[in-house]
Amino acid sequence: MTVTHIRLDDLNPLHRELPIYRTGQLGAVRLSDGEYRLYDSLEIPAHDHAALFHYGVIERLNALPFISESNNGLDSWDEAFLPSGAIGKMIEMIDGCIEGISGKTPEKVMLGWQDDPERIAWWREVNPDRTIAFLRKLKDFAAKAANGGYDLEFIL
Repeated sequence: MTVTHIRLDDLNPLHRELPIYRTGQLGAVRLSDGEYRLYDSLEIPAHDHAALFHYGVIERLNALPFISESNNGLDSWDEAFLPSGAIGKMIEMIDGCIEGISGKTPEKVMLGWQDDPERIAWWREVNPDRTIAFLRKLKDFAAKAANGGYDLEFIL
């Protein structure tokens, strides 16, 4: 039986409706607030969402003291909070990730598959230069949040 390979296209509205098409958000919040308030945010586009997992950035950051309802730390389909005091260490870890990604070539990454009613595999091309640019934005956002005394909220 043959497998249909579909490369996700961010410009295709049908692809953006697929459950395998994932984006996220990073927010500046204060865990000490009496009620939830988002002070600033950074969108995580679908390309960068996939790249964070593909290049092991999420796995590496899980060494930090994330707070989540599921107790899974930083994970897909979850919300996790990082206290302000740990943001400096996160920035150092991201610097290490950038070093590890530098010099790589673009890769095709399988995001998911199905067997029924037909065999389909969904793929995305991950570009290391684009990922590094996003990681630099993430670092800048995190540094700004830490300087303002904010905690980070990851919605992946």
